[in-house]
Amino acid sequence: MNVARRAILPAPPDSRALLERVHAIGREAVAPHADAVDRDARFPHEAFAALKAEKLLGAYVPAECGGMGLDVSQVAQVCEALGHHCASTAMIFAMHQIQVACIVHHALDAPFFRDYARELVARQYLLASATTELGVGGDARSSVCAVKVEDGRFTLEKQAPVISYGATADAILVTCRRSEDAARSDQVQVLVRRQDCALRQLSQWDTLGFRGTCSPGFEVKSAGDAAQILPAPYAEIHARTQHPFAHVVWASLWVGLATDALNRARGAVRSEARKTPGTIPLSATRLAEADLVLDTMRGTLASTLAEYARLLAQADPDAFGDYRFVVRMNNLKLTASQLVVDVVGRAMVICGIAGYRNDSKLSLGRHLRDATGAGLMVNNDRILGQNATMQVALREG
Repeated sequence: MNVARRAILPAPPDSRALLERVHAIGREAVAPHADAVDRDARFPHEAFAALKAEKLLGAYVPAECGGMGLDVSQVAQVCEALGHHCASTAMIFAMHQIQVACIVHHALDAPFFRDYARELVARQYLLASATTELGVGGDARSSVCAVKVEDGRFTLEKQAPVISYGATADAILVTCRRSEDAARSDQVQVLVRRQDCALRQLSQWDTLGFRGTCSPGFEVKSAGDAAQILPAPYAEIHARTQHPFAHVVWASLWVGLATDALNRARGAVRSEARKTPGTIPLSATRLAEADLVLDTMRGTLASTLAEYARLLAQADPDAFGDYRFVVRMNNLKLTASQLVVDVVGRAMVICGIAGYRNDSKLSLGRHLRDATGAGLMVNNDRILGQNATMQVALREG
């Protein structure tokens, strides 16, 4: 019976064909609006209309639930491809897929979430998250607010300093304490649908970069069916999915951003070389040096992504709590977020004044501003502090 069922499922799309289509969307619907999205700090509506038309918001949903059935490596490739064209669009897509992964990895055995996954694919819902909270200093593994459950219904209220694209999302996965008497680290995740909640904006979003993510703070008040609480404890969701999946897809889009910056620099070098036939310009050496840095980004991402994909395939829950794995995931984020700034900065030097100008085809101002935000998303100092604690606890070997 299982064999017959698998036989009628649509095959996952060919990765090369899929990426060609994503790049086509990037050229046609993403890049033409990227500057306006950045300038006006507005949601990239055109990009997501195109992504929804291709059913890409259900990319990570298994085929048996109607989704594309992509694996984490393929989702990362899509994030990288979008990063070439608009970092804000790529970041929103990446953060959405993190929340989809939380449901896919931890809740599909529950009837409500299996039905919701099908509905997400059919209607191309956009999912956001509310993990951090005012009063906990940005620690996703600590909550002040608690979900209250009575007679099969839940209520919750949370003040979140940041909810990316919260005003546009169709649902928000909210992290909170399991109950009013639970410890701050005893958390669950609740799917709050737009029709179940009231949002009150607490702040504005006028930032240096990633302006199109539209990430002000909100007060979230919600009530709904208790079935909307994910069945797995958040500690498990965070270890297996929220933490590693996020670092993989973020690093992927940063690689895309850095690659586009270097492509612009390569165009500048070629233009200079055409002016002096037979002579390699000095900027070509700088381009080669920048490519070494980008290659380090790619190599770190590839090895860490391969390890994560292998652990997901093995389905060993204990593996995700191993300090060595956690440190390597943290190191991916630290490395990629630092090197993306390095690559874009080098590309700026190569492009010269053309890269510095906002009215140039080689302009890198948006790239540089977006790149500087990478180290602040889960602040690198916080991550280094976590690594320091784990390094002390690690045994030799």
